[in-house]
Amino acid sequence: MDKLLNDLLAIVGPSGVLLGDDVSQRSVDWFTGAPCRAKAIVRPRSTEQLSSVMAVCYQADQPVVTHGGMTGIVHGGVASPDEIVVSLELMNQIEEIDPVGSTIQVQAGVTLQRVQEAAQEIDMQFPLDLGARGSCTIGGNIATNAGGIRVIRYGMMRQQVLGLEAVLSDGTVVSSLNKMLKNNAGYDLKQLFIGSEGTLGIVTRAVLRLQPHMPSEQTALVAVPSFDALTQLLNLVSRELANSLSAFEALWNNHYKLMTTESGKHAPVLADDSPFYAIIETLGLDEAEDAERFSQVLQKALEADLITDAVLASSQAQRQSIWAIREDIEALVSELKPMFSYDVSLPIPSMEAYVDILEENLKTQWPQAGKMVVFGHLGDGNLHIMITVRDDRPDSRRQVEQLVYSPLKAFGGSISAEHGIGLEKKDYLSVSRTSEEIALMKRLKTALDPKCLLNPGKVIALD
Repeated sequence: MDKLLNDLLAIVGPSGVLLGDDVSQRSVDWFTGAPCRAKAIVRPRSTEQLSSVMAVCYQADQPVVTHGGMTGIVHGGVASPDEIVVSLELMNQIEEIDPVGSTIQVQAGVTLQRVQEAAQEIDMQFPLDLGARGSCTIGGNIATNAGGIRVIRYGMMRQQVLGLEAVLSDGTVVSSLNKMLKNNAGYDLKQLFIGSEGTLGIVTRAVLRLQPHMPSEQTALVAVPSFDALTQLLNLVSRELANSLSAFEALWNNHYKLMTTESGKHAPVLADDSPFYAIIETLGLDEAEDAERFSQVLQKALEADLITDAVLASSQAQRQSIWAIREDIEALVSELKPMFSYDVSLPIPSMEAYVDILEENLKTQWPQAGKMVVFGHLGDGNLHIMITVRDDRPDSRRQVEQLVYSPLKAFGGSISAEHGIGLEKKDYLSVSRTSEEIALMKRLKTALDPKCLLNPGKVIALD
């Protein structure tokens, strides 16, 4: 065993370093299950241990890749045999909950679901929510600026973070566990680390905002006759349900039909012949009043021909069955494998034209094998696109990527709405960022990580 590993063992102890099969048995890709190939996985139990780990790695010029819950899908956790993985899985404590200040302080390895449950125990809520809630970690949510289904009301992860602590590549600890909503004392340094995918520093702890618990939840699945009607429906519910609207998820017909009648994975609660569907959710305080208002708005939409049919959930089981159609990514992977997954954002009025162009180009290039499904957070301008050409060779992947990303620039769209860049989208960063923006990103990377040891090769390429 080399000197570096001995030094790391001395810091974190035998249980804190994984080698050999304990490394390769872990996956670095949620879709493919590709094994981890790192030299070792180091698991610190505290910020102090991580600081010492990074100081040792800095002196040895050792590249480090960070791991959270490993639910990302842009190859951000891929590590080569000459790299070491730092996993924050043992830093998983909820340190403090303040019901008066509406904050919760946690270590980065705590899962999103545990934070949600801790908030519920004091009759509050942590509003960030996504399908991987049981596995994804707060550190990963911060590193990728996670979005999810309630961005339309509560914003991205960035809006949930009041303060954080991070360890830089040389072991320096930058601790700003601010608990105040207002703090304009100089640069807001936490913003450097939120969304930086572990390339500028490793987030170790965070202070998060909590929101009041909303006991009333209304959910409906509606059929929509056109994209124009879909956008008008969004405008209607945003206006009429402005104080309670928490989610507006759009499903194209190809997604809804695949998840229900074609695959048999979920019961088709509505007929499968509508071009679009939407899941509408509100959160409020008065069940009877909220239900009445929700029903009235849907009736107004029906009378205006914005929807053709609707199902309102009357129980938690019905609510879950509606959301399962949207959130069952495992079923999508099973039906479309080998599958390529994309996460883009566009101005809402441009979405239909973009999807039509993409579908037409896909059919032209792969008339028999090409298939795509589209769904996403319409109110946030975010589309998820799953594509199969029944061939996952690198050349095919590259061709599909070109089809997906090339039209975005003309529409003013982004190659990544909420999943980040990682390795997968790095070559397309110029589609969504100007040369000046990329140059500034490189200057920040060089300033905070001069040896380029943190997640090297991810997000941006240093010439």
